[in-house]
Amino acid sequence: MMTALIVTFIVIWIAAWVLYLRFYLQMFQQNSNRRDRFLLWLKDNPYPRLFGKSKVKFVFTPRMMRLTFTATLVAVALTLAPFFFGVFWLSALVILLCPFVLCMADWLNSPVEKAINNWYIKDARRILAAHTGLTVIGVTGSFGKTSTKNYLYRILSEKYNVLMTPGNYNTTLGVVRTIREKLEPFHQVFICEMGAKEVGDIKEICDLVHPTIGIVTAVGEMHLETFGSLENIQKTKFELIDSLPADGFGVINSESPGIASYGGIRQDCKIVRFGIDAHRVDVRAAAIEYTIGGMEFDVIDAAGSLHLKTQLLGEANILDLTGAVVIAKHLGIPDRSIELAVSKIQAVEHRLSLSRRGSLTILDDAYNSNPTGAAMALGVLASMKLPEGGRRICVTPGFVELGSRQFDACRGLGALAARSCDILIIVNKYNRDAILAGAKSVISSEAEGEVEKSLADRVLCVDTLAEAVAALGVLATPGSAILYENDLPDTFV
Repeated sequence: MMTALIVTFIVIWIAAWVLYLRFYLQMFQQNSNRRDRFLLWLKDNPYPRLFGKSKVKFVFTPRMMRLTFTATLVAVALTLAPFFFGVFWLSALVILLCPFVLCMADWLNSPVEKAINNWYIKDARRILAAHTGLTVIGVTGSFGKTSTKNYLYRILSEKYNVLMTPGNYNTTLGVVRTIREKLEPFHQVFICEMGAKEVGDIKEICDLVHPTIGIVTAVGEMHLETFGSLENIQKTKFELIDSLPADGFGVINSESPGIASYGGIRQDCKIVRFGIDAHRVDVRAAAIEYTIGGMEFDVIDAAGSLHLKTQLLGEANILDLTGAVVIAKHLGIPDRSIELAVSKIQAVEHRLSLSRRGSLTILDDAYNSNPTGAAMALGVLASMKLPEGGRRICVTPGFVELGSRQFDACRGLGALAARSCDILIIVNKYNRDAILAGAKSVISSEAEGEVEKSLADRVLCVDTLAEAVAALGVLATPGSAILYENDLPDTFV
C-alpha cells in the first residue's frame, strides 16, 4: 500500500513539475533570460496560466536544456528531504515554488553560461577578423530599425552580396549567432540590427562588429521601464554613432523629436540628417502622394531629386526608405537600381502590411507597437477611402514597457482611435481602463445626449484576440478596413 502511494506521488509530482516548468521556462525566455526582468513579471503575474494558448513560440535552446536539467536537480533535492520524513504536502510545495527554483538554477548555471557566451563571442571576433573588406552597417532606433534593415538589404542587394541579421536577432548573442552561422567569405556588406533595453547594449554590439556606417531611425519612449528615462534611451541609441570611426558615415532621422532634441551628436565624422522638413535636414522626402498601389514620393538632396514608387503605406515607411536610400547612394547604388528595388519592396510582416480578405481591407501593424507608429497607422486608416457602408475598425491591446508613461500613452491611443475610426475593439484587460478613458473623453464630447449608448456602439472590450476576431464577423460590414495595432505576447496577457 505504501509503495503504491509513493509511486502515485512520484508520477503526479513529475507530471506537475513538467507542466509548471514548461510554462515558467517560456516566461523566463520571453523576459530575455534575465532573472531581474522575470521576477518583475512574476510580481505582476503570480498565478500561472498553464493551459493558455501561447502567442510567442518557445524555443528549447541548449541554454533552456541546461536550465531544465539544473532546475530539476534542485527541485528533486528540495523534495527528497521532507518526502523521506513523510511530510508529503511539504514536498508538493516545491512545485508551487517552481519560478524561484528556476531562478536559483539560473544563478547556479551563470558561470557556465558566461563562459559559453564568451567563447561564442571570441569565435565571432575571429571570424570577423578573418573577413577583410567587409562593410558593416549598424541599424538602431526605438522603432523602424527592422523595416530599415530589410529595405537596406533589398536595395543594396542590387550591387553587393549582403548579409543581414535575421528576424529579431538584434542582441549581442543574436549578432554572434548570425556571424558564426551565416557569414560567408563572399559577403561584402553586413547589415546588423542593434536592439537595446539598457544603457551600453548598443556599444557592446558595436565593440564586436565595428560598424563604419550607422543609422538611427528614431528615438522614443520604448522600453522606458528598463531605461528609466528618455535621456538614457537617446544616449544608448547614439552609442552607434559614437562608435563610428572618424571617416565613418552616420545617418539620423531628424524628423524624430527624440533625435532632433538630442544635444550629444558628435561633430567629428560625417553626419547626414534626413526627414520631411526642408529646413532641418540634408536629405528630405517630398511630394508624398497616396495611390491605389501604395505611395509615390521624391528624395531630394544636394545632387538633385529621385522619384520613387512604393507599395508601402505611411510616413514612417517613407522616412525608413529615405534613410535606406541615403546609405545606398553613399555606397554607390545607381538611381535606376534604387527605383527598381524600392518599387519591389513589400511591407515587413506585421508592420503596417496591407492585404485583402474578400471585401475587407486589413492593415496589420501587430508587431512592436509604439505611440508614434500607432498614430501613423491610425492616420492611414482615417485617410482610407471606403465604399458606402464600410467601417474603420481598430483592434488593439495598447502599449507595453512604457513605465510611468504607460497609462497616459494608452489613454492617448484611445482618444486618437476614437477620432480616427468608427469602432474600437480593446483586447484583454492589461491597458483596458486607460484606452477606454481616452476613447470616452472623445466620444462624450462628440455625443449628443446618450454618452453611454454611443460608447457601447463604438467601443467593444474583449478578453482575447479570438473574441475580437469573432466580433469582427458581425461588426465588419462589406468594404470595411480593419487595423490590428499591436499584439501583446504572453508576458503581458
